[in-house]
Amino acid sequence: MKELLDDEPGKQMMLLGNEAIVRGALEAGIGHGSTYPGTPSSEIGNTLENIAKDYGMYFEYSANEKVAMEVAAAAAASGVRSMAWMKHVGVNVAADALMTLMYCGVRAGMVIVAAGDPSVHSSQNEQDNRYYSVLGSIPMLEPTSPHEAKEMVKYAFDLSEELELPVLVRTTTRVNHARGVVTFGDIKEPAPKGHFDKDPGRFVAVPQNARKNHPRLLKQIGKAKPISEGSPFTEEFEVDDPELHVIGSGAGFNYIYELREIYDLPISILKLGMTNPFPEERVGEFIKGADRLLVVEELEPFLEDKVLSLAKKYNPSLEVYGKHTGHFSRLYEYDPNVVREAVSKLMDVPAGGEPLDADEYELPSRPPSLCPGCPHRATYYAVKKALGKTEAVFSSDIGCYTLGVQDPLNTADFLLCMGGSVGAAGGFSKNTDQQVFAFLGDSTFFHSGLPALVSGVYNQHDFVYVVMDNRTTAMTGHQPHPGTGRTGMGDPAPMLSIEDLARGAGVEFVETVNPYEIEKTIDVFKRAIEHPGISVVVTKYPCVLLEKKKLSNPPYKVDQDECKRCYICVNQLGCIALVKEGDDVIIDPTLCIGCSHCVQVCPFDAIVPEVEE
Repeated sequence: MKELLDDEPGKQMMLLGNEAIVRGALEAGIGHGSTYPGTPSSEIGNTLENIAKDYGMYFEYSANEKVAMEVAAAAAASGVRSMAWMKHVGVNVAADALMTLMYCGVRAGMVIVAAGDPSVHSSQNEQDNRYYSVLGSIPMLEPTSPHEAKEMVKYAFDLSEELELPVLVRTTTRVNHARGVVTFGDIKEPAPKGHFDKDPGRFVAVPQNARKNHPRLLKQIGKAKPISEGSPFTEEFEVDDPELHVIGSGAGFNYIYELREIYDLPISILKLGMTNPFPEERVGEFIKGADRLLVVEELEPFLEDKVLSLAKKYNPSLEVYGKHTGHFSRLYEYDPNVVREAVSKLMDVPAGGEPLDADEYELPSRPPSLCPGCPHRATYYAVKKALGKTEAVFSSDIGCYTLGVQDPLNTADFLLCMGGSVGAAGGFSKNTDQQVFAFLGDSTFFHSGLPALVSGVYNQHDFVYVVMDNRTTAMTGHQPHPGTGRTGMGDPAPMLSIEDLARGAGVEFVETVNPYEIEKTIDVFKRAIEHPGISVVVTKYPCVLLEKKKLSNPPYKVDQDECKRCYICVNQLGCIALVKEGDDVIIDPTLCIGCSHCVQVCPFDAIVPEVEE
């Protein structure tokens, strides 16, 4: 996306929301960017990875979100405009630094993009990160479209410098991954280097300084209050004699606005762009003359609760509808149908022109699956074979390998968060007599797998620690990490050794195996199971999506004359290229990449290369 560097004010482009966020940062003169990749925010980093050098800024993939927050905070304290971005659960990792950073504040603009995931498309929960803004006294903006995301990010840098506080831009999947027309503004030259002027009373958060800095934070967030009241991103869309008043934010606003336009409904809408501090006076004036008010916001009743409290002062008789009244759910993201149904309970909505309802159509099920040839499938198969009939607890983690939860692998019993597999495995090993496995990926190992490993060695836990090293951060789009040998700027970097780090932590059993060699992998796992204490097995083979162009093996086929219909290939390996047709098993040649996993699994040598006649 080199076009994002075009300094052509007025130019319009169709951009992904995440690309628009990058453009906004460029127009603000960002000098530093840092992240740990996480959907739906990943494309921000993917985009900057390709253009950071040309623009003249510094960008890095940090080991985890906490580190990304810390390096960005140091940049902003040194006078360099910085941005840190992450998915919503990544803020949990970064929160330790973020909460105290708010006490210290910043000197140059610092923007934090937290990308929420209502409906948990690619996450382990759908927490509402707007509450972080209240918890940390963080000014917060919520865009409704890619263009507004661009404008808000640009504005957020200026706001951050005015308040000397980081500013949170809270997005959701439908903003990050929407495409829309974005109008370019002027690009600002970056200032990639600054100077840190020492001020221990402000930036050293010992208790005596924190006691002084907390009142300062409250004073600064107080200054944000009138800014919120006059925010350029808060807009009113009024009609004469409205039957219903609506307050909306984020993606939900788009649906209520669209509904109003389609049916020409007598609805007055207040769209809130800056939602913390809450613009009480602006909202108060809007609800003064209203009889009924609907609050449209995804997930928690963040705005609704504030409106209910405010109504006691401005309009005690106001009827407020939303989540508390059952018009909306606290679950999942909204769509036009969801909003239309809520409005239909309050006023007459014409029947024609409604969006298609997917429930009316018989759509094929398409659950996520490990790719054909994925080394993780072979790893899981080898683990099950090594265990035989021994019962085991499989503690899983966040990544492609989480798909081991599905049939026929069934190798995920417990999952919490990034790196959580290792700590939980220690808990299982100390509190049960079962064999325990912890599975996590190479990027996750560097993210948060090390502290739990150190703790496990120290506390003498006993489990098999499997690092499924596919040489990349695969699930979020193949970003680099400390074990890949390159940085986010595309420069060569030291390739940290997982094996050396494990040995350095005191692990005695550390072995590396190519999971494509299934029998050898089974043997390694058998020995790992027998070893007392923590044993680390690194199964190392690149992500098949990266290797696919290099693999030149022909696809395989099942020789039906040799096949005994034992179905081991289907029932134990479960590659999606293997398909049952009646009693026969066939291999879909459009999916098979010639990895030979099924060949090694078949006990009757019934799987052979497909040879063109």
